[in-house]
Amino acid sequence: MSYLTIDGSQGEGGGQVLRTALTLSILTQQCVELINIRAGRKKAGLLRQHLTCVLAAQEICGATTEGVELGSTRILFSPGQVKSGDYHYAIGTAGSTVLVCQTIFPVLALAKGNSTITFEGGTHNGMSPSLSFFEHSFLPLLKSMGVNGVVNIFSLGFYPAGGGKWQIKIEPTNKLAPIYLTEAGCNFAKLSQNCSVQALVSLLPENIGQREVDTAKKILNWPDALSEVQSVVTTGPGNSLQLGIKTDTHRNIFELVGELGVSAERVAKRAAGRVNKFIHAEAAVEEHLADQLLVPIALAGVGSFTTTKPSLHTTTNIEVIKLVLGVEIQTKQLSDVLWKVYLEK
Repeated sequence: MSYLTIDGSQGEGGGQVLRTALTLSILTQQCVELINIRAGRKKAGLLRQHLTCVLAAQEICGATTEGVELGSTRILFSPGQVKSGDYHYAIGTAGSTVLVCQTIFPVLALAKGNSTITFEGGTHNGMSPSLSFFEHSFLPLLKSMGVNGVVNIFSLGFYPAGGGKWQIKIEPTNKLAPIYLTEAGCNFAKLSQNCSVQALVSLLPENIGQREVDTAKKILNWPDALSEVQSVVTTGPGNSLQLGIKTDTHRNIFELVGELGVSAERVAKRAAGRVNKFIHAEAAVEEHLADQLLVPIALAGVGSFTTTKPSLHTTTNIEVIKLVLGVEIQTKQLSDVLWKVYLEK
């Protein structure tokens, strides 16, 4: 049996290499050997979140594996045939359920039948795309590519307590349609009509969220923005500030999770700084969404978008996609602050 060796220490050296490799291994039926898994992190190897990603990928296709255990820095993964259906994955920590979902979502999005997956663990931890981002920014674009994913939330889970539980129902497609997101998609001169400011607060004073909302609106000069402070019930305390910009095709979400010892005003200032960078570039896709769209575009075979300077996360993902699929997603700098990311036939 021939294995394609993928070095997990390349680029940003984190879990992205593992997740993309697993997704594409299943879709191409290519056996992979992953070495130096998460070598670029303080604690290398498979943590619970990453172990759950591998186990989920293994279950949906009946893969044969070797070395799949906590702390492992090398695994073998031999995929089998994909089985749509009902699945349930519990991380056991506040690790990102969204990243587990994004490992298997592209596979089940191209499966032969509908699937329902239930996840338990973290939903908003600040170090990965949140469930809010996944539902309101990523999924609408996937719908335009032909895949319908409907989210049902039972409870949210902030770091470090976790305790989130949610479900997604996936209606697949035979082939993903391409997307072309090269124009900004909204009038930046009248942005206040297309923006929103929301703070989620759990087991903390509600005025924390209100201060975040008020500060962000003031910095961004969004007096007419739709704003809300939402109290949610979670296992442990948590706070998430989400600044949204609605375009003709999707919503760009700029999120910052509150941290102990960081003031509400500081959280709002950081989030607003990301928004101003995006507005200045007049890009179509914000940095984190750009990273998440790479695999769908590669599977569609063609597509493009504009974004701010690609992150190391993004460039690493591009390299893994090239290694497994043999297709090269290109990046082209259009100005000091704007890049085009594209795949041509």
